[in-house]
Amino acid sequence: MIVLAALAMAAACPQGLCNATALRPYLAKLAAARGRDGRPVHILQIGDSHTAGDAISGAWRDLLQTRYGSGGRGVLPPGRPYDGYITHGVTVTASSGWDVAADFGRASADPKPLGLSAYSLTAYAPGATMALDAEPQERFDRVVVCALSRPGAGSIVIRAGEKIERVALNSPTDRPECETVKLGAPAQHVDLATEDGPVTITSWATFLDNGGVALSNLGVVGSQLIHFSRTDDMVLAEELRAYQPDLIVIAFGTNEGFSPRFAGFDYEILLRSQIARMRRLAGNVPILLLGAPDALSRRPDLKANGAGDASACSDNLPPLTPPPAPVATEGTGFAATMAKIGQFLGVTATGEASNAGPATTGPSSATSYAPMPSNAPPPGKLALFPPPALDAVREVQARVATSLHTGFWDWQYRMGGRCTALRWVRAAPPLMRGDYVHYTSAGGREIAQRLQADLDAAAAK
Repeated sequence: MIVLAALAMAAACPQGLCNATALRPYLAKLAAARGRDGRPVHILQIGDSHTAGDAISGAWRDLLQTRYGSGGRGVLPPGRPYDGYITHGVTVTASSGWDVAADFGRASADPKPLGLSAYSLTAYAPGATMALDAEPQERFDRVVVCALSRPGAGSIVIRAGEKIERVALNSPTDRPECETVKLGAPAQHVDLATEDGPVTITSWATFLDNGGVALSNLGVVGSQLIHFSRTDDMVLAEELRAYQPDLIVIAFGTNEGFSPRFAGFDYEILLRSQIARMRRLAGNVPILLLGAPDALSRRPDLKANGAGDASACSDNLPPLTPPPAPVATEGTGFAATMAKIGQFLGVTATGEASNAGPATTGPSSATSYAPMPSNAPPPGKLALFPPPALDAVREVQARVATSLHTGFWDWQYRMGGRCTALRWVRAAPPLMRGDYVHYTSAGGREIAQRLQADLDAAAAK
């Protein structure tokens, strides 16, 4: 049954992209490389650690901006919401004095309203600051800061280029507010500081209004779509009004597929409701749903977390090159965070620590293979296998995308199918990290190129 379903999907989506007609408004704008009123074409992606790490979305951004021109860095979570936070193309700094709220993890206990970034930062004393310095290709002439207005709230002073603007957030009612600052000339630095009472910021953004493309990656490490559902409708609506995306990309599914138990019926209700919610709040903006990628585990409790094939990956693989020496799993930064996630997923073991690999190699044509043992597990460990719930997640995603007329990209199929993660980790250079879930810089470029190639093929029809 699973084989037949996979064959049917391959036949329906020969380039891995289903329901491409749903994306025509976005593809038409991209062809002109111009959004509304000279603004850039804006892609807004929400998701989990694949999105947060920006290996794929960052490579996709680079590809599009090289082709069409840069429209700025786009939307970011405020400040530095967690250790190891990555901001390709810009450097973000923040002072002490900020309290973090999130839709998932330890910071999720804070009940503050959340928006698209799924984070907020609150300063209770004046003088807290955050700043953004853009690399030349991500310079900007429009800054947007989204915050919460409420009784007794303080103010924000925004400085960018020659502009200094003060935004008072004291209001008789609780409401979200996004302030837009237009600059007279492109700039590379913006900072803000708090004054007076408490200030809560939900997101901020930098854009260049000269056509081109901006791609915003808003991801939370370890999160699922159900966590995004905890965000606030009023905040989302105000941010969507201010940021005006031309394409919304929904990239959840991996963590759902690694849940100890997966309830397909409940997930389908959730997915349908969140797509309907985004349409209600964003208007008629095309949506592209990224299917869950291939990923592997050794955890015994995931062997039966869903209906489907739970067999170990076959040893009948092409010759492979040993991966580089593993990096330490301790320390700080995003790589250490990925290593800890790998341990939780049950894949990281001796010789399998998360490794970023070389960052300068291009697509798969440069990937080589050499002899090495394939799927021999470490002592006391299971051989690697894809949790069967991942298949169930993809099946729901494809069905809902067809039913609700959203684009659907079959990520696993475009990787090469079941157990492809084993090959990607052990390729030379490595295309995935040693947790068999996350991607190296080279792998991120490969996925971005395959996704854009499928979108290009759809645009050419």
